[in-house]
Amino acid sequence: MTIALRRRLLAEFVGTALLVTAVVGSGIMATILSPGDIGLQLLENSIATAFALGALILMFGPVSGAHFNPVVSAADWFLGRRAGTGLTARDLSGYVAAQILGAIAGAVLANLMFDLAAVDFSGKDRAAANLWLGEVVATTGLILLIFALARSDRAPVSPAAVGAYIGAAYWFTSSTSFANPAVTIGRTFTDTFAGIAPTSLPGFVLAQLVGLAVGVGLLAALYPDSAEAADQVVVPTDEDLALSRRS
Repeated sequence: MTIALRRRLLAEFVGTALLVTAVVGSGIMATILSPGDIGLQLLENSIATAFALGALILMFGPVSGAHFNPVVSAADWFLGRRAGTGLTARDLSGYVAAQILGAIAGAVLANLMFDLAAVDFSGKDRAAANLWLGEVVATTGLILLIFALARSDRAPVSPAAVGAYIGAAYWFTSSTSFANPAVTIGRTFTDTFAGIAPTSLPGFVLAQLVGLAVGVGLLAALYPDSAEAADQVVVPTDEDLALSRRS
């Protein structure tokens, strides 16, 4: 493993961990500050998540691209493999592993910060067809947004755009927009506001993979040359910028 790849995997691990910490921690704080008002709790949770996601993309994007999401990394690999851009298969396996481990670590960290058991598997059942449809919609939109921005040379606005999209999708999707298999896995480790029961995990992840396929299909139809921009996802890394300047 090269030093550059180690740095990227560390960035994906820490970035995903902090994202899940923000999701879970803000959910716990929301239930403390606004007991009995679920709407206000969701508002507080969504605002904190949106701002945290934007900040984390700014923080770790120059190192790894700030994917923090296996479906984003998978789309990056799939679209870029023929054009010689984006992640390699080896990179993809490392990114996914780092993201999943980071998500679990983030949930444990949030639990500990609020003096809860480090691991407390969620009992919140989220298994329903309408919720799975919400995940398909949320994931499809996320993939379209990220790659459309890269394709149109607007990747620098991704921190604000992606944060805004996820914050909005909390409200317009029935599932409250997990849209991320790693984050979904991490959220099974906390029996709090943001938790999801392990038994509900397969349905959500499958729906996210369907959203990935739909998103990639729409990208192929709308932006046939989107593969050329895979190196810019979610934001271009310092290494990618240096290579582009040399060329």
